[in-house]
Amino acid sequence: MLRVPISTYRLQLHKEFTFEDARSIVEYLRDLGISHVYCSPYLQAAPGSMHGYDVVSHQAVNVELGGAEGHRRFTERLKELRMGQVLDIVPNHMSLGRENRYWWDVLENGASSRYASFFDIDWQPVEERLRDKILVPILADQYGRVLHQEGIRLIREGSSFSVEAAGQTLPVAPQSLQTILGRASEIARSKTLSFLAASFGRLPSPPYEDRRRVLALHNDKMVLYSLLKRVCEEEQGVCEGIDRSVEELNSSEDALDDFLNEQNYRLAYWKTSGQQLGYRRFFDVNSLVALRVEREHVFEETHALVLEWLQQGALDGVRVDHPDGLRDPLEYLRRLRERAPGAWIIGEKILEPGEFLRENWPIQGTTGYDFMYVVGSLQLWPQGLEELTGIYYGFIGKEMAASLSDYATLAHDKKINVSQEALGSDVNRLTSMFVEICESNRDRRDYTQAEVRRAIRELAACLDIYRTYVVPDRNEITEEDHAHIAQAVECAKERRQDIDGDLFDFLCDVLTLRITGRREAEFVLRFQQFTGPVMAKGVEDTVFYCYNRLSGMNEVGGNPVGTGIDVAEFHAYCEKMQATHPLTMTALATHDTKRSDDVRARLAVLTEIAPRFGSSIQRWARMNAGFRRRSVTGAMPDANTEYLYYQTLIGAWPLTVDRAQTYMLKAVREAKMQTSWIANNKEFEDALMEFIARTLEHAPFVKELEQFVERVKSAGRVNSLTQTLMKHTVPGVPDLYQGTEVWDLSLVDPDNRRPVDYERRRQLLADMQALTGPDIAAQIMQNAEEGMPKMWVIHQALRLRREHPEWFGAEAGYRLLGVEGARAEYVIAYLRGDSVATIVPRWMLKLAGAWRDTAIALPDGRWVNRLTGMMVQGRVAMKNLFREFPVALLVREDARDA
Repeated sequence: MLRVPISTYRLQLHKEFTFEDARSIVEYLRDLGISHVYCSPYLQAAPGSMHGYDVVSHQAVNVELGGAEGHRRFTERLKELRMGQVLDIVPNHMSLGRENRYWWDVLENGASSRYASFFDIDWQPVEERLRDKILVPILADQYGRVLHQEGIRLIREGSSFSVEAAGQTLPVAPQSLQTILGRASEIARSKTLSFLAASFGRLPSPPYEDRRRVLALHNDKMVLYSLLKRVCEEEQGVCEGIDRSVEELNSSEDALDDFLNEQNYRLAYWKTSGQQLGYRRFFDVNSLVALRVEREHVFEETHALVLEWLQQGALDGVRVDHPDGLRDPLEYLRRLRERAPGAWIIGEKILEPGEFLRENWPIQGTTGYDFMYVVGSLQLWPQGLEELTGIYYGFIGKEMAASLSDYATLAHDKKINVSQEALGSDVNRLTSMFVEICESNRDRRDYTQAEVRRAIRELAACLDIYRTYVVPDRNEITEEDHAHIAQAVECAKERRQDIDGDLFDFLCDVLTLRITGRREAEFVLRFQQFTGPVMAKGVEDTVFYCYNRLSGMNEVGGNPVGTGIDVAEFHAYCEKMQATHPLTMTALATHDTKRSDDVRARLAVLTEIAPRFGSSIQRWARMNAGFRRRSVTGAMPDANTEYLYYQTLIGAWPLTVDRAQTYMLKAVREAKMQTSWIANNKEFEDALMEFIARTLEHAPFVKELEQFVERVKSAGRVNSLTQTLMKHTVPGVPDLYQGTEVWDLSLVDPDNRRPVDYERRRQLLADMQALTGPDIAAQIMQNAEEGMPKMWVIHQALRLRREHPEWFGAEAGYRLLGVEGARAEYVIAYLRGDSVATIVPRWMLKLAGAWRDTAIALPDGRWVNRLTGMMVQGRVAMKNLFREFPVALLVREDARDA
């Protein structure tokens, strides 16, 4: 039987918020109405991890969170309170480092490691110097310079050896010890040590596919290390001889270089990673190496503990991180479903506007970015968006506007840049594969590496979704995938007419399985793993910080140049969800959102007062002109950055100088227009930090800013209540990100991972529950500054879901309610089954309280508003329904006791 949560509450666990801290708040969460705690990854992560996605061991619980004992106490407390748990799992990658015993073994033994098959490593790249070696790009400078400056050293700890470089420790290939121990045997005059030196040197290097010989190698190696330890302990002078040998090696640049060349890895300058890295990463993060989880033994070993928890009932579900990074997401999800048939499974699948989750995936749905996009777009005033376009272009100037106004080209070009730089090594690998495919086809064998490389980059940049899901082994391709690939090919031909169109056609034939084969199948699978990072890094993490017309639209899965959606489109989306994924997650904020739900709700109001916003920022720019620095390239900060800054202040006010500076520094580095993470423009960054500090100390500006925020704040809060109630009543399972049960004006991480004041929230809930009397809604609204209205909506909606989960489940149904009158388009209304009606407003500043004759005709029966206690029936005027509270949650009286 499927164990579906009624609701979830996301907690970010780390060393400063442990299992014990989580345990201390679960009773409060239960009282709020939450059924399941939804935890960030808590398998053993790299030391100091603040998020848990850098897993180093799948066999242990993170000791910094409290380890197995802390996990047991936390789980038992949840059971005592009859609550469940959902866990975020990371099947796509692991973190590097000594704590990862799999990776340490691979660095030590190379392709002969017992765990070489666990990772996605290219052991035979085109460059011969990197064959059978792993590039380790950690050095601060060129390898030779670091070696000359004695930045690399061999060290001994007991009977083991390691290499120290750039503050990191790496293992030593056992075969390479022959040199060290051989010289040490001469110094110590030890025949035993001489024998061990020769024995280490004779160790074979079988390929990892030869499992029997690999295990034999491991056993022989361990025996030799055991004997070395014994001879060190028992023979006088051996340790001194080894130390002298190590000292001689470290003092000779040539000898140390020779020794390092014997290792199974190649130390390199950190900048080489963009073009030469031989292992697939998580996006462009060098410290996160991809797993080959499609291999059954890898799946079993990395999922054993999680599957055990699911079988025991410690977990009711899992959130699968980044399924698009997997070689075959459908195969993986089928295997997971087979092993956990009763689990509620959701995937962090990012969908582009208009795209839907594949219906053959055996999971309940996504993590909710698609809902976030739809509900956010619903709150935008279309005419105001058009006006904001002109305001934005006018503010940033003609030259900048010209570079940003063609959004499709902007996104395309940023994707090309990412594939040239950060993802260059992935492109090189794909290029080598496709050149081999061309070589086997006489009509295409003359295409050069340079042509193929450009074509692959272009095709990836032209794809309009994150990835396709073609599976050569199953001859599986959908019409949807055909269409996306064909669109990308036509786009690529149009944009790169200097490349032979036949090459794009050939790529299309391979990607759509018209041309098949072993090499072709491998290319298809790897190309699909590549396009997701191109979209994520090029658009999400770059364009979304460049194009700033209305920054609240620049959210994962969003469309910054969108025009909003109408009520009919919203209802069509909900009907689709009810029919296909009624148990998907609905979310408004996550640990990855660029702005909280309340910030976006407030920014949406700008579409209703676009002219006032435009005149205000022009005036603010003049007020703050003296705080900009001048340079040869122009004013600092530039107008585009300043425009984003003013929106950020409006959306997140009150905002401290430190929070504003931290956010804006991240924003401009992500945009890569004036500065970047890898090439800091210190002059620009210093000017920006100074500008922020001085403007927030400038009393006239701050006064005007506060007056503007005061004007939009109330409407923003109504937007927040509207989207919050919809999140809890549309098809799906509502998720609440930590702390957002009251007004939350957080920005992108690390801002949205600040400590949550649970004592304040616990007290607010207690105060709210103590309210009595017929004017309870008025009392709630009197506590608006504390965030009580938002908590009230959440609490009442969750209570209703707990009392009657069947009203919101897969069989509940969804249908719209008709609204009549002059302001009908200002209302969203729908039914779940026959028992629950949600009625919410939008565009409150435009409305200005003038509902006129707008009313809704309720189905037969008497209905009670759970948020006010008001009884209504028949035709209800909006001005009456929303008189006491901004949104309405109606329950049919004869259904309440059913």
